[in-house]
Amino acid sequence: MSQGSVQELAALAADSGKKAMILTIASGKGGVGKTNIAANLAICLAAAGKRVAILDADFGLANLDIILGISSKYNLSHFIKGVKNLEEISQPVCQGVDIYCGLSGVEHLAQMTDFARERIITALDSLADNYDIVVVDTAAGIGKTVLAFCMASDHTILVGTPDPAAITDAYTLLKALVINKYNGRTSLLVNMVHDDAQGRKVYRQIASAAAQFLNVKLNMAGVMLRDEHLISSVQKREPVVLAYPKSSTAKSLMAVAARLGRVPLSSSTDEGFFRKVVNWFF
Repeated sequence: MSQGSVQELAALAADSGKKAMILTIASGKGGVGKTNIAANLAICLAAAGKRVAILDADFGLANLDIILGISSKYNLSHFIKGVKNLEEISQPVCQGVDIYCGLSGVEHLAQMTDFARERIITALDSLADNYDIVVVDTAAGIGKTVLAFCMASDHTILVGTPDPAAITDAYTLLKALVINKYNGRTSLLVNMVHDDAQGRKVYRQIASAAAQFLNVKLNMAGVMLRDEHLISSVQKREPVVLAYPKSSTAKSLMAVAARLGRVPLSSSTDEGFFRKVVNWFF
């Protein structure tokens, strides 16, 4: 066997041990389009050649299935209760994307036995072995549940808008991550802007404050224009990138996906994602 072939096999072996990049989509304020971004970005990542799982981690208002037009009889609470296994609760969204609906029930892990908790965490962490990217859609706000998923992820995308309250809340969530010593990558996606210049102004405003007062770099994920196609797609219960692939929203998210596809894992530990989430809780 040639030296080149040996190197290729070694590279393949190394790649096979890599776990998925965990990408959490979060926002300090509700109503900024976070869930729509998570849902459509997952599809764009799949279109870029990635195998993607998307988890609905909004315990209160789980609605990813509605936006994606999925009718799911089972969710992660059925898995946690032991009624179904992971394969039985996953639903294909489109080629390359599977959804795991409704993470309700994780808050009850505190009442479980150590054996049951270990079984669940081990099974959920197997997701990272089967996908290239796991997209997590959190609830809005800076509650402990939201922080737990952000803290355990490789990359957190904060979603904001030009609204002053949304700007303040995005900064507050970033500050909470810094206080808790988050070591992943953080980026800002500015949604619902009139033009690119307005979006970049919002980014500079938050990034400048983050550098000055938090001593942290906030990356630019992208800018999304206010788009009527998005409203129409929600009414149709169809992802905007599939319903209107030529819309400004679809183009913006494909650009974000192209950049994300080249970002390496930032985690320096082999500890599994869900194990880190639960450890942060308890």
